[in-house]
Amino acid sequence: MNAARVAPVILLVDDEIRIRRSIATFLADEGYGVVEAASPTEARASLEKGGDDLALVLLDVWMPGGDGLEFLESSRELLAGRPVVVMSGHGNIDMAVRAIRLGAWDFLEKPVTPERLIVTIGRALDMARLKRERDELRVDAAGGSPLLGESSAMERLRKQIARVAPTAGKVLILGENGTGKELVARAIHEQSPRRDRPFVRVNSAAIPRDLIESELFGHEKGAFTGATAARKGKMELADGGSLFLDEIGDMSLEAQAKLLRALESGEIERLGGSRVVMVDVRLIAATNKNLKFEIQAGRFREDLYYRLNVVPIQVPALREHPEDIPALVAGFLDRGLTGAGRPHLTLTKEAVNRLGDYPWPGNVRELRNAVERLAILSETDTVDPATLVRLLPELNDTDGTGGAATTPDESDLRGAVEQAERKAIKEAIEGAGGNMSEAARRLGIDRANLYRKMKRYRMDKGDGE
Repeated sequence: MNAARVAPVILLVDDEIRIRRSIATFLADEGYGVVEAASPTEARASLEKGGDDLALVLLDVWMPGGDGLEFLESSRELLAGRPVVVMSGHGNIDMAVRAIRLGAWDFLEKPVTPERLIVTIGRALDMARLKRERDELRVDAAGGSPLLGESSAMERLRKQIARVAPTAGKVLILGENGTGKELVARAIHEQSPRRDRPFVRVNSAAIPRDLIESELFGHEKGAFTGATAARKGKMELADGGSLFLDEIGDMSLEAQAKLLRALESGEIERLGGSRVVMVDVRLIAATNKNLKFEIQAGRFREDLYYRLNVVPIQVPALREHPEDIPALVAGFLDRGLTGAGRPHLTLTKEAVNRLGDYPWPGNVRELRNAVERLAILSETDTVDPATLVRLLPELNDTDGTGGAATTPDESDLRGAVEQAERKAIKEAIEGAGGNMSEAARRLGIDRANLYRKMKRYRMDKGDGE
């Protein structure tokens, strides 16, 4: 292996400093980064602090600070997504079997030869890479566009998904309409141990009050007028897999109470039946509402909120990462997602830049619809800015209101916000001495986003006006 090659970082957990230093030196010579831990406690701290950068764990079994296999069992969520190679100088068949059952990639007896160690690590890392690639392909095939974009916002989102997906924790996905909350839910399922089991979606807002119990829990024949046959509910259909409750904020209080009971007990009864059915589902919920506000207004149960909100994930609005618009447009066209049969349609660079000036109140869904409209209506295979604005006249509405009339209060508020934003940009540029990268950092936005805001307000970096 080429030592100059950028290689993964390995967490080495062993209480014997002589062995630890020997292995660490060898791995460093082979080009790997190494983080050392002398006990499970130190290993847990390293995973919590820099887990995203740790690609593999080398774990000793017998340590004064704790048992390695107990650490393996109790830290599954922290270790999820990275292979673990267990080592022991007192190993036996039973120990090796237990380690593998707990999720270890391999079990090595000490003393470990350098050749065996490097081959095992290489195979384990190759396995992890292939698994990630398979998961990405599963997301593509799951019915929808993948999470496109290379912005820092999208990279954070993907890291959150990768961290939570292998766990059993409930997830609450927050975000505006059209941001791709269902794609996030599908990605969590497809990267989880439940990937081979069902992914069942329920639109909470679309279910009538009198049908919610039947929809979620099922019913027996004759349970109500029209129930001509027994029917499994969505929770039973999702058994062993994931249940995605979309628009959970629109669910009625009565339905919320029944859902809460099912989540707490893991038991359901079909409507009109008496048999208790045990279900094992991983719950993923999503909403575009502020559930804390809904709780204060008496429209959402506080106890259900805390049951759902184990791991919150915020999906960014498109206006928060407009630098991803070129990748999104290209992705929609490359994957034929427009459904318009125009594989050779392209947008000029100027046209794509023009798309970035619009705030996209409907987010990624609105952008996809816009690209589909271009694919259907464009008379040529190349879309320039003039064609773009002609076919998408809403782009002239730079505040995203659709030209709707605003009240004086709304107009005053928008003006005040714009004035405050202009002032903040001007002060940041002046404070950074005209350095745009530093100004963007001070504002907490990307440099490209800063230039877009300056263009919108017709500002010059020299005087801020």
